[in-house]
Amino acid sequence: MAAMAAEASTSAGALPRRRRDALALTLASRRLPGGEADVGERVPGAVAPEVMPFVRAADEVEPLNPRVAFLCRRYAFKKVQRMDPSSTQRGVRQFKTYMSIKLDQDDIQVLGNDANEIQEFYKKYCASMSQISEKRNFEEMARYYQVASSLYEVLRDVTNNKVDPQVIRFAEMIEEKGHHFKNYKYNIIPINFPGSSEAIVELPEIRGAIDAISVIDGLPMPHMSSLHRQGDKSIRDLLDWLSLAFGFQKSNVENQRENMVLLLANISTRTAAQEGQPLVGTVNELWKKIFGNYKSWCRYLHVSYNIMISHDVTEHKKQQLKLLHIGLYLLIWGEASNVRFMPECLCYIFHHMAKQLHDMLDENYFRPPPGFEEEGSFLKKVIEPIFKVLQKEAQKSRGGTAGHSAWRNYDDLNELFWSESCFTKLKWPWDLTSNFFYQGRGTARKSKTNFVEVRTFLHIFRSFDRMWMFFILAFQAMLIVSWSSSGSLSVITDGSVFRNVLSIFITAALLNFIKVTLDILFTVQAWGSMEWTKIIRYLLKFIVAIAWVIILPVTYSSSIKYPSGAGKILNSLIGNWYNQSIYNVAIVIYMIPNILAALFFLLPQLQNFMERSNSRVFVLLMWWIQPRLYVGRGMHEDILSIVKYVFFWAVLLISKLAFSFYVEISPLIDPTKFILDQRVGNYEWHQIFPFLPRNLGVVITIWAPIVLVYFMDIQIWYAIFSTAFGGVSGALSHVGEIRTLGMFRARFKSMPEAFSKCIAAKQREQALKQRSFFCVWNSFINSLREEDFISDREKDILMAPSFSSNLSVIQWPPFLLASKVPAALHMAMNSKEGDEHELIEKVKLDRDRYNAVIECYESLMIILNSLLLDSNDRNIVNEIDRKVTHSMTNKTFLEDFEMTEIGKVSATLARLLQLLSEPINGAEERKIVNALQDFMEITTRDFMKDGQSILKDENERKQSFTNLNMDMIKDDFWREKFVRLHLLLTMKDSAMDVPTNLDARRRITFFANSLFMKMPRAPRVHDMISFSVLTPYYNEEVLYSSYELNRKNEDGISILFYLQKIYPDEWNNFLERIGVDPDDEAAVKGRMDDIRLWASYRGQTLARTVRGMMYCRRALELQCYEDMINDEADLGREEGARSKAIADIKFTYVVSCQLYGVHKASKDSREKGLYENILNLMLTYPALRIAYIDEKEVQLPNGKIEKQYYSVLVKGDDEEIYRIKLPGKPTDIGEGKPNNQNHAIIFTRGEALQAIDMNQDNYLEEAFKMRNLLEEFLITHGKSKPTILGVREHIFTGSVSSLAWFMSNQETSFVTIGQRVLANPLKVRFHYGHPDVFDRLFHLTRGGISKASKVINLSEDIFAGFNSTLRQGNVTHHEYIQLGKGRDVGMNQISNFEAKVANGNGEQTLCRDIYRLGQRFDFYRMLSLYFTTVGFYFNSMVAVLTVYVFLYGRLYLVLSGLEKSILQDPNIQNIKPFENVLATQSVFQLGMLLVLPMIMEVGLEKGFGRALAEFVIMQLQLAPVFFTFHLGTKTHYYGRAILHGGAKYRGTGRGFVVRHAKYAENYRMYSRSHFVKALELLILLVVYLAYGSSYRSSSLYLYVTVSIWFLVFCWLFAPFIFNPSCFEWHKTVDDWMDWWKWMGNRGGIGLAPEQSWEAWWMSEHDHLKNATIRSLLLEFILSLRFLIYQYGIVYHLHIVHGNKSFLVYALSWFVIAVALVSLKVVSMGREKFVTRFQLVFRILKGIVFLVLIGLLVLLFVGFDLAIADVGASILAFIPTGWFILLIAQLCGPLFRRLIIEPLHTLCCSFGTGAACRGPCCAKFRQRTGATLRKMGPWDSIQEMARMYEYTMGFLIFVPIAVLSWFPFVSEFQTRLLFNQAFSRGLQISRILAGQNGSGTKHD
Repeated sequence: MAAMAAEASTSAGALPRRRRDALALTLASRRLPGGEADVGERVPGAVAPEVMPFVRAADEVEPLNPRVAFLCRRYAFKKVQRMDPSSTQRGVRQFKTYMSIKLDQDDIQVLGNDANEIQEFYKKYCASMSQISEKRNFEEMARYYQVASSLYEVLRDVTNNKVDPQVIRFAEMIEEKGHHFKNYKYNIIPINFPGSSEAIVELPEIRGAIDAISVIDGLPMPHMSSLHRQGDKSIRDLLDWLSLAFGFQKSNVENQRENMVLLLANISTRTAAQEGQPLVGTVNELWKKIFGNYKSWCRYLHVSYNIMISHDVTEHKKQQLKLLHIGLYLLIWGEASNVRFMPECLCYIFHHMAKQLHDMLDENYFRPPPGFEEEGSFLKKVIEPIFKVLQKEAQKSRGGTAGHSAWRNYDDLNELFWSESCFTKLKWPWDLTSNFFYQGRGTARKSKTNFVEVRTFLHIFRSFDRMWMFFILAFQAMLIVSWSSSGSLSVITDGSVFRNVLSIFITAALLNFIKVTLDILFTVQAWGSMEWTKIIRYLLKFIVAIAWVIILPVTYSSSIKYPSGAGKILNSLIGNWYNQSIYNVAIVIYMIPNILAALFFLLPQLQNFMERSNSRVFVLLMWWIQPRLYVGRGMHEDILSIVKYVFFWAVLLISKLAFSFYVEISPLIDPTKFILDQRVGNYEWHQIFPFLPRNLGVVITIWAPIVLVYFMDIQIWYAIFSTAFGGVSGALSHVGEIRTLGMFRARFKSMPEAFSKCIAAKQREQALKQRSFFCVWNSFINSLREEDFISDREKDILMAPSFSSNLSVIQWPPFLLASKVPAALHMAMNSKEGDEHELIEKVKLDRDRYNAVIECYESLMIILNSLLLDSNDRNIVNEIDRKVTHSMTNKTFLEDFEMTEIGKVSATLARLLQLLSEPINGAEERKIVNALQDFMEITTRDFMKDGQSILKDENERKQSFTNLNMDMIKDDFWREKFVRLHLLLTMKDSAMDVPTNLDARRRITFFANSLFMKMPRAPRVHDMISFSVLTPYYNEEVLYSSYELNRKNEDGISILFYLQKIYPDEWNNFLERIGVDPDDEAAVKGRMDDIRLWASYRGQTLARTVRGMMYCRRALELQCYEDMINDEADLGREEGARSKAIADIKFTYVVSCQLYGVHKASKDSREKGLYENILNLMLTYPALRIAYIDEKEVQLPNGKIEKQYYSVLVKGDDEEIYRIKLPGKPTDIGEGKPNNQNHAIIFTRGEALQAIDMNQDNYLEEAFKMRNLLEEFLITHGKSKPTILGVREHIFTGSVSSLAWFMSNQETSFVTIGQRVLANPLKVRFHYGHPDVFDRLFHLTRGGISKASKVINLSEDIFAGFNSTLRQGNVTHHEYIQLGKGRDVGMNQISNFEAKVANGNGEQTLCRDIYRLGQRFDFYRMLSLYFTTVGFYFNSMVAVLTVYVFLYGRLYLVLSGLEKSILQDPNIQNIKPFENVLATQSVFQLGMLLVLPMIMEVGLEKGFGRALAEFVIMQLQLAPVFFTFHLGTKTHYYGRAILHGGAKYRGTGRGFVVRHAKYAENYRMYSRSHFVKALELLILLVVYLAYGSSYRSSSLYLYVTVSIWFLVFCWLFAPFIFNPSCFEWHKTVDDWMDWWKWMGNRGGIGLAPEQSWEAWWMSEHDHLKNATIRSLLLEFILSLRFLIYQYGIVYHLHIVHGNKSFLVYALSWFVIAVALVSLKVVSMGREKFVTRFQLVFRILKGIVFLVLIGLLVLLFVGFDLAIADVGASILAFIPTGWFILLIAQLCGPLFRRLIIEPLHTLCCSFGTGAACRGPCCAKFRQRTGATLRKMGPWDSIQEMARMYEYTMGFLIFVPIAVLSWFPFVSEFQTRLLFNQAFSRGLQISRILAGQNGSGTKHD
């Protein structure tokens, strides 16, 4: 017990040891000694497999015989020399150099010869091995045998194969016995090695599971000939039998055997065993979980299960059959590769194979199905055909650029198995002639299934039609009420008004007709595979919708007594058929479905039953209500959940509608009526629509932005209400109750009790509760020290006693007792004789103070009695103790002792304890003796009034207190007591502020707070739910290299310097931990391995993630040990081995390093470094597993080379465990990350699976709570048990920069208060790529933990939540546990992230999952879904669109002259209400939606004062600029993804951003998304200002446009404000030169966009190449807006003299034509004459220039052209030119779509057109492209575009250049971006570098 406790918790009193990270030790062990750490080289990977066995053998035998070790190393050197004599491989030369030096040093001559020496040693080594029991440790025995094998090879080399016969016999014996050790490779359980007695195999549940699957009695056995064909494969268990029966791969069988054993073993720990059948309950539970989806699928398709088991068979046979079923499904799943994304396809495969299995069993004759006789035949016959279909479809997607309707994705193919026709079409074995498959080279388009993803914004309406109907009808009703005479809500009781309100049902019918029409239009491409019943339903829906569109208007007109207009016409058509009640009856009939839906809504259980029922009666009844689908049935929640989210939305909708009615709609009614009653205003241009009566143009202009705000502002209301509800919910959940150290100290003593209720198993007594808690607490504090968050002293202050003691008081951690003893001493010193009672009472007022005094005294007595070896010395101490006791008993303490001397006693004792705590040597021992003698003398002679007689030296040569027990001082037990007592004596009030590190405080307070939150009681580790962690990794950093850390940027700033400045306390703690003086630079550089780790653990690296997740295993081992103590288990000192074994079966960590094999074989230094770092991680953490996709080239029998792909799992020193062949390269099909997860998921274990990204972190204290979290799977939440457990995150990158802080706050509010509300009350939480825990068995049988279709599943994680919910899953959120998460920290990184998420939401808008959830959820959950997913991005776009609509409306009013006539009309008193309403959209622009939840969550967790302070600081650091800028990012990428596609994964880098982004880089990144739009708004504002200033006050203009000016400023300059060193003059000059060079580079073909403007400009239009005709036409229509400038401004020119003729506008186009012709002439002249006729070209340019000057002079003199007209003309013609550019860009794709592609299809011999990749079609495309380039004026357009880009770039750059002149601007920006420490360090570094604060051009 003491040993384990010491291992788990380092003693608080321990000497400050030089502690290194485990990974640092691994790096050091794999680094050759000699030289500095950053110079030495590891054993080169190219020769490691051949050489490392001999190096290991040398290390193993060196303590036994150094000469033999030398011979092993010499042989290793010779082997390397033979393998690579020229040292061409990386690192080989350094290895040889080191080995040469090492061999020279170790080559010491010995007596005798080497041959005899090594042979004698070999015989002794083999003899010692024979005495070792193989039962001891199978893995250790394997190592011994491997060493013996290496020694024998060296021996043969040394003896030249002249080996002693006895040695040969030993070698043969080793070979015979070690045969099964040679390939001793296993993952977790050594199942294949019967002789193994590893602790894990000895666990009864493991042994029982292995025995259960090993029962093969009663199964038909294969013939010997079949076994002979399979080689040495024997049948040991059920999975071997299945492998022979169906041709599964050997590695797949081994993998799933272990998977199955672990599942059975873990489930058996929680199920009751039956007499004689211990695993019956276990097998039944696992069988139900795995086949839940299969049985549901069978019921849905009305087919019988093929897993039915007869009731008349024995329980033994039932169990065997169920295990066969489970094994068969797992083997199918394990080899299915990408088909795992198609769960119902797996059901189909299993269904038929299960039938073949039962046929074999029924016939009792082993006969594999035809074609399945060989290993690997299942992959070839079953999986490969489907994989080829997936490959063909992926090719048709053209990398995701083709439209979704052009190819079938995973969902389309999987949903084919939702129809009974799949049995007849596909058959079994596969009918490869079926339309499902492709024959030959055919690539003809095949029909989609059930749904078609069409690129259009209409999906928003189609998916959420009920919401749009509600808001549109509400708007109509409020408008009708407001338009009435009184305009109040009470007027609705008026008959005529009420009748008008009832007209909303006509609108509803029309909207329903639009929805049904969209259903048909959007699904018609899927009708080819759709069931006829669904097609009929669509058609009938359409007919009924048409009927209602006719019936309701007709009956409504008949109810109007005095109709007019259209109502009068309809009335005349129906003659005298007049009955006012007919319309009401029609409404009632129309509403019947909605009434029934409302009734069913109140009966969710009945509705769930009806939707899930597969009875044909219920199917027929539900047929009309919703199309029958396999998913999306029975998703309704329990009644309590419904009440909660209905209340949320009811209150919200009432508030929103009331606000809209009274603030947005009603104030505009009177001005609108007045404007309509006035005559049409005086137009100042040629009126375009003269037929518009009654100023309708003005009304539309006023109301259009109001309508948009009406539909958008509900997002604001949602933000407000979710913040309020989330805050209340968080408070009720005890979030933030402990948020300061003071609160923490106040509740620390109640933590052991809370811990015992939540964390630990039930203890028998209070002391055990405290001991268990202190064990966990100390482990937590030790982890903080290991991570350098606290110093050694802080650790000592925070640690609780690690060892039990016999004191009479409870020993709390020292930080609770800070200044208690000094305060008591002060009281005693100031006390007078006779005041004993008063003194004691004063001390007892603080119970902690009293206990601290008692503890100090008792501890001192124990220490002195143990320290003193002489009995006389101990007698003196005991005499003092008796006197003290006597004085206290008689209350004469103040009389017997001199209280004024007690301070001296305390100081002397503290000095003694300090010496006892430090390392001891001869000198230190003398100091200890002297200090002890001083203490005893002061105590007896100064402190005790009559103590002089006690201290006497009877022997003058032998002094007292000199014979001390120095051995005890070295013991951790006593060191802890010394340190603790010293702290109690010396700690002041400052110890209350420990720890000082903010992260340490946060973690301590959160851990303490979480213990008081509601969480399930944790079971014993043995009984807990097992789980795995899966991390996908691609090519990110594993560990920072020393080069990366020390490489300086242009400012002379390295990453290491940056980290040292932003984490100064952690850097000092780190140096203290490794024992290096901060001033010793050489020593610091010599510890580069440790520094690399320190820096990597503060970045977003894989090493940080692995370390964090491996805390789970560390926690489980400690908790398992605690369980054994609580159970009083007697394991004969095998607790450690058993704890590790149980941790092995409960926890698995797999990192899916997709490119590990590529990195391993690569010669690139970075990639090789990644491989070596990952290898070091495996060596450091033996439980870590790496999965990767391996690619091998294999020569086929026909001589061709074929690439084959494998899923490989490795561990340890790159030891391969499993290698499972794949049907092809999995990552070529679909998105990369989900496919990376999918290939590795087969190697995970357990019942739960945690999805962890590689930029996440975990903490030891949180790992202790994993048992509690996993217990949530067994608790019903709402209607069912959870299938996904959501947990909160802490964003650990918040301290890096101000941008990182903004992102941290934004993300924190989402993962806490945001997801809290999503889960409860809204019940729409999904999976967001965060550390959620999945029910592994639920999801592996339902498509996995993500979706992978190209582009549509770009945000792959959230689709796991969609899929889980659609399949009746339940997603919850829990806040008593948290993990770390890194976020992007630089402006461009963040923009890439926001762009990716916006793109992903754009694709979600089009996807079937959103549509089905929107249709199948009830109305209120549908609202929650919309506003928390795609609605947020759509409303962001609407907010921006509102600005455009508002400004273009104002542009129309000001240029037409209508605004002037309205504002100058004296009859209009108030036209400002609509301006007040428009101000609401500015709230959205300023990012208030994000700020509100931030304030609430910070208020909850840190206090509302702190929240207010942080809010103010965020404003000062320009957070509104940041959030407003990213509003534009969301809008641009969301809208583009829906219109044109182009969504793609965008790597963000995840690094530290200390570099300056060049102006050209920012320009490329933000030109189209922000700059162009901002300049358009700027021109709008300028025109509106210029042409309305004569009649409008400036205050009115500012009031209306101030938020838009702010928007323009943010979109133009935010990238530069948040760009480091942007305003330094030398950087500004460099940026300008770089941008000018980039702009001037000609030639776009073959160049990257970063090299040439032309290349970038062409790449910016790539999205148009694959756009649909519909989206191109929409772009064309939107582009027409740029013509309004020219049309309006030319009529205001002085030169036209008020002429309103259309000829004026025509002449303006003539001017444009002249300018374009001039540009073309110059362009052609450059092409023709610039090279050979330079003079001619100059003359041509001169002529053009003179002609233009002449025209201008003519206009000024002859036509009264004014100077102002020139500026106005520029404003007019710039947008027109941009319009020409946009149209030119659209013409190419339109021409290709409308003309080229039809011709292509006609000419293509295959008839596939654009999809064809044949040589004839490639030639056709090449020729047509060349022809188009020659025909079109593309060069002129390009030059015109370049001119625009020059202008835009110059306008944006000028303010930057001006600000760069002022040095203080740069300093202000640095302070703005980074914290004060880094800012100060940056300035100092520049001074030291000789830059004087200004920097140099190059470092």
